[in-house]
Amino acid sequence: MIRLMLESASAANDDIIEFKCRKASYVVLQIWANDKTVRESLGVHKGTVGEWIRCNFDVDYIADVYSTVEYHLTLMRKGYRALIYSGDHDCQVPFTGTQAWIRFLNLSVVDDWRPWYAAGQVAGFTRSYANNNLIYATVKGAGHTAPEYKPKECLEMFARWISGNTL
Repeated sequence: MIRLMLESASAANDDIIEFKCRKASYVVLQIWANDKTVRESLGVHKGTVGEWIRCNFDVDYIADVYSTVEYHLTLMRKGYRALIYSGDHDCQVPFTGTQAWIRFLNLSVVDDWRPWYAAGQVAGFTRSYANNNLIYATVKGAGHTAPEYKPKECLEMFARWISGNTL
């Protein structure tokens, strides 16, 4: 499956397949996720899971996680790095709410607001906290699922963060 995906990606003119309609990618994803070969590759045992549905609201569960602050603080004290990002056009979880959550962590600011760039253009703004263990970045023009709206910028952001480079 990996080989097939790489072959189809290399056949495209760009590294990232662009869809004229955002929802077209949802159709492709549903076809891919329900493909027998894909399910076998992912280890989904036949008959254990029905059809994959994007944003399946029929799943009955109870969310009882009241706060993750202590988890984040513990991991940061152990030296783990974190990248938190928000699309600046996210109406479901606005970046102002994410900033309020980060303020609740009570971390010192190491590097205050500055733009970060992708392909020579401002791709968003970033701020570093607590000895650079936490980086917060906005993605300019992106909605709730930032990589869906701005795939090239998000890939650049993540690649630089994972390699230890600054945004």
